[in-house]
Formats: sequence, structure tokens, C-alpha cells
Amino acid sequence: MPRKGMRSLCFSPRTPSFSTSRQSTTSDSTASTTNRRRFSQSMIEQTIDAAATIIMKWDADTSAYAKVTSLFYESKREALQFIRSVNELQKTMHLLVSDQDSGSEKLVRAQILMQTAMKRLQKEFYQILSMNRAHLDPESVSTRSSRTSARSSTSDFDDDDEIRTAGDSISEIEEVSSMAMSDLKLIADCMIASGYAKECMHVYKTIRKSIIDEGVYKLGIEKLSSSQVNKMEWDVLDLKIKNWLEAEKISMRTLFTGERILCDQVFATSDLIKESCFTEISKEAAILLFGFPELVAKTKKSSPEKMFRVLDMYSAISEDWKEIETIFSFESTSTVRLQALDSLVRLSESVRSLLMDFESTIQKDSSKTMIPGGGLHPLTNSSMNYLTLLADYSNILTDIISDWPPPAKSTLPASFLFGPDSEDSTAPAISVRFAWLILVLLCKLDGKAKHYKDVSLSYLFLANNLQHVISRVRTSNLQYILGEEWITKHEAKVKQFTSNYEPLAWGEVFASLPDNPTAPITAGKAKDCFRKFNASFENAYWKQRSCIVPDSELREEIKASIATKLVTLYRDFYNTQISTVGDERSARLFVRFSPEDIGNYLSDLFYGTVSSGSSSTSSSVSSHHRRQMLRSPLRV
Repeated sequence: MPRKGMRSLCFSPRTPSFSTSRQSTTSDSTASTTNRRRFSQSMIEQTIDAAATIIMKWDADTSAYAKVTSLFYESKREALQFIRSVNELQKTMHLLVSDQDSGSEKLVRAQILMQTAMKRLQKEFYQILSMNRAHLDPESVSTRSSRTSARSSTSDFDDDDEIRTAGDSISEIEEVSSMAMSDLKLIADCMIASGYAKECMHVYKTIRKSIIDEGVYKLGIEKLSSSQVNKMEWDVLDLKIKNWLEAEKISMRTLFTGERILCDQVFATSDLIKESCFTEISKEAAILLFGFPELVAKTKKSSPEKMFRVLDMYSAISEDWKEIETIFSFESTSTVRLQALDSLVRLSESVRSLLMDFESTIQKDSSKTMIPGGGLHPLTNSSMNYLTLLADYSNILTDIISDWPPPAKSTLPASFLFGPDSEDSTAPAISVRFAWLILVLLCKLDGKAKHYKDVSLSYLFLANNLQHVISRVRTSNLQYILGEEWITKHEAKVKQFTSNYEPLAWGEVFASLPDNPTAPITAGKAKDCFRKFNASFENAYWKQRSCIVPDSELREEIKASIATKLVTLYRDFYNTQISTVGDERSARLFVRFSPEDIGNYLSDLFYGTVSSGSSSTSSSVSSHHRRQMLRSPLRV
């Protein structure tokens, strides 16, 4: 630690205060004062000589041994003696400064020794920090801190050889780490007390900042501009977001936590130094880390997957918010907290914007292609995929949507404004928002149903798609968001649609039979009724055979409803009028179906080619599965 000139003292000499001595002071008192001074001077000389012996022994400028040997690694006892000697020397310098009449030569000598000692301690401080990078890395420090509190929980298993071996290994590492931190604290305390805090801080900041910067670099966090992020292909940006999510977790669990713990312990005697070191070491890296989500939130990327990445980042920061406030609690690190908060705000704004884009995409869907057989529309499938995935983030969305004004319902037909999504003003904001998005979807489907020329098919289409919506709600977190009342009311709507479908699809068949199937009629009338029934049933059957009901439960309900009414009516007519038609030959000519035939034909209905989206999807979806689900005509 070269210096151009002698360093000025780190303390100011006090000016002695004199009072007028009384003439009556005795010669004995004067002699006593003289003796104490001589004794004091003797003690000062001894202290300086003792300090000189050990300090000069470890002066690298005069000793080849000291140049290549570490004091703290060579002899811990001698290192402690060195620290004690320096502390005593510092006290002696204070005494010398307080005596303005003498000791100037001793003070100069003491100060030269102090400079030599500080140069040595600065070198030791550097060596301990450098040689213990592996034991003082943030991960080791943070895990050591957590293990200390957890060690008692494993004490019951000391008989297990594997646990004992692992424990011994951990203890050995922790011992080295603990010793290094203890040595650093000893040196830091001594240098700070001696007025050399600046030199100590410089060494610490230089080495520790390089460790944090290296850690952040290895985690893949890099400085990016808004334009760079905007120019990235989604697949590239998606990988960077995934990497950031892992990096944020590691940074908060080990990197910054470990550094704060180390800083707090090494500089425990000075809050100002502790704050200065931690801020300079961690601030830049932390701002870089928490600034990335804000850049992503500002991008104009329209991939459906973006919503879930934004929510993942929001979740990561919000879940670690208490740790962020604790680790970066200093006033000088407030910019880190502000950056994390700015990212949360930007991410929440992005989520709201993406939700509005999703709603707009549904409303703007202009496809007029009719789904064969009244099956599931791709818009229904893709929309519900999206909503069920969103429901997995219900806790986060509750936080984001809580103060978001409810949607303007006047934009939809009044006939669709039923249920808690339109009436319950006390419903949670997230429930209102999800119910609204499904309502927008149902209104769009109602418009698409009008493209069917066959009105019965339009009702089957509405029943199928609403049933799919309900099924997805029941098998996902949407059931907790929307509630049982919502489900019940929409199930009633499905029944209404199927009730409308039946008379439109099978009305002619029912009309071909008399109102009172068991009333006596003439043979001609009976033959005419059978002939009409044959024709109308065949026509209805072949028409409805192409219809699709993907949901097995709904399919069986519709078939059972038709069969209960039609087969019962036809059986009564058949049993009563079969003999009226004539002999067996006449019966074969006019009666084409038995009641059992009608039941069998009906059981074959509604088995069209089911849309790939008909199956329910679990609310717990992998990232790959989620991406597959989102590959559909819907784009937000």
C-alpha cells in the first residue's frame, strides 16, 4: 500500500485545558505527577517496541518470508497477537496525541508502524477474500446460514452413516467458511478502528463485486435495450424469459442473500460501511436483473404464450417481494426496489392489455364456416384452452385485476346478460372478468349458430359448445373462480338448447303418429300412419346421423330424451295397430320398424368425428402441453 507521504492521523489532538494552580501545591504532589508520567512514557515505549517486533516481522518490504507467507494461514495465534498489538498501538497513539509537550518522535514512529501494519492487514484481507472464493461465494454463505437453523432438525438421525458422512462434509466446509468470515471481521474491525476503512472497503468491493457480476453473467443475465428485445423472435425471447425465471430464483435464494449476509457479518461494527459495500457490489446487478421483465412487458409480441410468461415473471417478483425489501432495505438500494416495483406495474399493465386483446380477438373472429354436425367450434376450444390455463394463475390475476374497472356490458345483447356475471355487483373482480370473457365467447357463438340453415342444428351447435365450456370449467380452477351457481345456470341453458333442438329435429316424426296412439282407427288410416312414420323417421334419422355430440354425457341425455318419448309413443301405436294393417304379408309391406328397431337406430346417433379439442384438459399443464393447446385459430 504505497503512500507519497506520511498519512495524517485519523484523529484530532485534543487541546489540554489548564487551570490556575494554587501556590499552595505541595512538592509531594509534583513529584507524584512526574513519576506517573515517567511510568506512562515507559509503558508507551514498551507498547511501541512490542508492536514493532511483530509488525516488522510481517513487513513484506523487508522480509522475504513475509512476502510469500500469509499471517492468518501460517499462525492464527500470531495473527491474533498482531491484531492486539495494532489495537494497543492505536490506543498508544491517542495517548501521545493528548500530550503536546513530548512524544513527537514516538508518535512519528508509531504512525510509521501503523501504516506498515495496515499495509499488511490490507494484504491479508485481500488474500482471505481471494483464496476463499469457493467458501465465501454467496451460495455457500446463504446455505450455511440456513443450515445453522436447520441442523437441530436432523440431530435425531445421527446414527445413520450416510447422514453422518454428509454432515461431516458439510461441517468441514462450513468451518472453513466460518473461519474465513471471522478472520475478515477481525481485520475489518481493526482497520476501521485505525482509520483505514477506505482501504478495507476498496479491497472488499473490488473482489466481491467481481463475484456478483460473474454470478449474474453465468446466470445468463445481460444488458439489453428495449429495441433489442423488440427485434427478437418469440422463440428466442421465450428462452430468455425461461432463463430469467431460473436466474431470479437463484439470485434471490443465494446470490444477493449470501452477499448481504457476508456484508452484514464482516462489517457488523459499521452500518454505513455495510450499506456502502453492499450497495456498490449488488446494486448494478440487481437493477439489471429486475429490469428485464419491464422490457418484456413493453414488447409488442402477440404470441398466446406471452401472457403466461408475463404472469410467470410477475409471480416470481411478487413471491419474492418480502425478500427484495429485506435484502435491499438500505436507502441507497431503494432504486432496486423501485425497479422491481416498476416491473410489477408494467407486467400487470401487460396482462390487462393482453386480456383486452383476447376479448377483442374473440369479438373480431369473422369465420363463417359452419361446423359439420353442429360440433365444437375451434374458437370455443382455443378460447377455453386459454381461459383454463389462465385460471391456474388465479391468485396472481386476483391481485392484478382487483382494481380494474368492470367491463362495459352494454356492448352485448341484453338477452345474454344473465347470471352472476351481470347481476352480482359483489362478486370478486376476477370472477366478473372471467364470466365476462366467457359471455363474449357465447355471444360470438350465438352469432355463428345463425349461419345454419337447419334451425335444429343451430341449437345442437349451441348446446355442444356451451356444454364444452361447462365441462372445461368443471375440470379446471375456473370452477372456483366462477362458482357453482354460474355452472348451474349455464347447465340449465344447455337443457334449454336441447329442448329446442328435439321438436325441430324430430317434430315430423312425432307428428306422423296420432295424438292418441291406442285409439281405434281404420286399416287404411293405420297403413297411412305407418307409411308416414317410415318416411319421416328415415328422413330424420339420416339427417341426424351426421350430427355430432362430443360430450358423452350430453349425448346419452339427448338420446334418452328422444327415445323415451318416441319409442314409448311408437310402441303403443305399434302394439295397437299392427293387427289392423292386415295379415303378415301386409304388415311386412307397411310396417318397416319394430319399437326395438327404433331404439337401436336412435342409439347409433351423434357419433360423428369428434373435434380434437373435445376432451377436457387438466388444470395442471406442462409448458410443452400448454404450447400445444394454444396452437389454434385463436390468436391474441
